[in-house]
Amino acid sequence: MQLCYVVLVIGILSVSVAVRAEDGKNKAAQKPVSHWTCEEFIGFDDEFKPKAVYWTTAHTKGGKPEEGVIDIEGTEKVIPIVMEECRKEPKATFWQKVKNAWGKVEAEAKAAGKAVKDKL
Repeated sequence: MQLCYVVLVIGILSVSVAVRAEDGKNKAAQKPVSHWTCEEFIGFDDEFKPKAVYWTTAHTKGGKPEEGVIDIEGTEKVIPIVMEECRKEPKATFWQKVKNAWGKVEAEAKAAGKAVKDKL
């Protein structure tokens, strides 16, 4: 049941990527996410930016979602990092900024987990 829900969410987000791109106004819609620049990402409506990060996150592992698991809490932490980093470097690759942001969030989670483990 959860897998069906995840597939449905990814499908909806995928459709949103195509629909919200606004026919020719945003060139990013006409090329793969891996080739988007931060400048193109910044050009999206603010309402759409988190959806783009969710969709990209779901596809960063070998082009496929991870075994039906979406880390909503982690992605919520990644979104502001990506937005801030893209504002700083608009010519940078959006895909790389998402990957780097996940690296930061995962490193923080590991450090927090280690701190809890050390206290036990």
